Amino acid sequence: MSKRTADAGNGDTPLKDRVRPEPMDIDQDKEMGDFEDEFEDEFESEDEIFEAGVDGRPDAEREAEERAAGAMEVDSNGTFIVGRNQLEAGQHLAPDLGTYEMLHNLSTPWPCLSFDIIRDGLGDNREKAYPATMYTVAGTQAESKREKENQLMVMKFSGLSRMQKDDDDSESEDDDDDEDADPILESKSIPLTSTTNRIRSHQIPSQDSSSPPTTLTATMTESTNVFIHDVTPHLASFDNPGTVITPQQNKPLSTIRAHKSEGYALDWSPMVPGGKLLTGDNDGLIYVTTRTDGGGWVTDTRAFQGHTGSVEEIQWSPQEASVFASASSDGTVRVWDVRSKSRKPAITVQVSSTDVNVMSWSRLTTHLLATGADDGAWGVWDLRQWKGGAQRPTPIASFGYHREQITSIEWHPADDSMVAVAAGDHKVTLWDLSVELDDEESKDTAGVKDMPPQLLFEHISEHAKEVHWHPQIPGTLVATGQEFSVFRPIPVVYGIQGK
Repeated sequence: MSKRTADAGNGDTPLKDRVRPEPMDIDQDKEMGDFEDEFEDEFESEDEIFEAGVDGRPDAEREAEERAAGAMEVDSNGTFIVGRNQLEAGQHLAPDLGTYEMLHNLSTPWPCLSFDIIRDGLGDNREKAYPATMYTVAGTQAESKREKENQLMVMKFSGLSRMQKDDDDSESEDDDDDEDADPILESKSIPLTSTTNRIRSHQIPSQDSSSPPTTLTATMTESTNVFIHDVTPHLASFDNPGTVITPQQNKPLSTIRAHKSEGYALDWSPMVPGGKLLTGDNDGLIYVTTRTDGGGWVTDTRAFQGHTGSVEEIQWSPQEASVFASASSDGTVRVWDVRSKSRKPAITVQVSSTDVNVMSWSRLTTHLLATGADDGAWGVWDLRQWKGGAQRPTPIASFGYHREQITSIEWHPADDSMVAVAAGDHKVTLWDLSVELDDEESKDTAGVKDMPPQLLFEHISEHAKEVHWHPQIPGTLVATGQEFSVFRPIPVVYGIQGK
């Protein structure tokens, strides 16, 4: 499936299943970053720092408006469901802040279709450490005719404070200062000349325990090229004021030119520390690129072939170094062995009658695979039931709650019953698959029709494109769309204590 229809005269033709956000309102006469937005956030240079409240406005202004507005009722039973109910004139949606332990929105010069979270040296299981800090990489999507302003952004989010509760008793004034910290976004930029369709990071362990790992990024662009960068110095610069990134450090280590069409499928092998990368394109071709012992990169020109549509997603097996799966607009998921001389799939399963956009392979229970499709349905499959042949297996769980295409899906890194899903209906949803239904039980929740009991939490994210769990801050997620959203539901939602 091509992501956009062919229209040489219109550079703004949207993506099909990952519709790109509307171009930001930018003064054409100003330099990058001197744009105006409704929240007056600033981004003056690649080293600029953002400060914003939960929704981009000062906290006092937002809280005053919420108190004045009161609770909003938009339908007969008081339950508003995005994508099903319509707002009346003058109404707007606001998050129920009581359901969040942390919530921050951060804007970048251009929207980002894809991002990845970087593991850092600040420690694991730091869900109680506030204000929180995290590191990410992302690729931008500049508006038509301004493609040269695209960039690979290496970012540090800090000052991510916990939501204030009316009955909170702070132990000290220092604690109050921590809780009231404003979120900060610091950025180092690597110039690109094309929109980033997908970006993924990989870390090569350091042989010296006192040195950080080498952090690589693979960026799949609209130009059909895939760029591999070393962003280790960019990450280090955040904690070393005055560090200057040289033009040489901004250059890619390697450029993969095997693809003749753009693509969205990209994944690093978790089983190859040195670096092994799969890339798939809209022609249905998949290539493997490997880092050599000397630090160079070699792409095998023998493509894996079998899909009759575009390759939308690739996932390496978390357990077997030679096995990977691919999802396609032809509605299938195919399982491959890189050792195969035929370059043909070992197993092909038709999982949807529409495009299969995204996929996630559980790293805890490695026979479970989650998929998300263009019709808004997502499901979980037991790979032990995939025997090949004409018989089509059935998913062990399937949900049609979302009303638009699924744009992202990811298993929780430490809980094999939890899944995060993003969709084109502007929603990011969290699910607990350990909740089971008896035949007598209703599939409705709290009297709301078609509200599955497995649905734990719903977060509104305009033009939601990707969502990732933070691997070191349990229960915390980051989503990208029109802007970045960093949030952590209250503990009762994701049950860290109860699991």
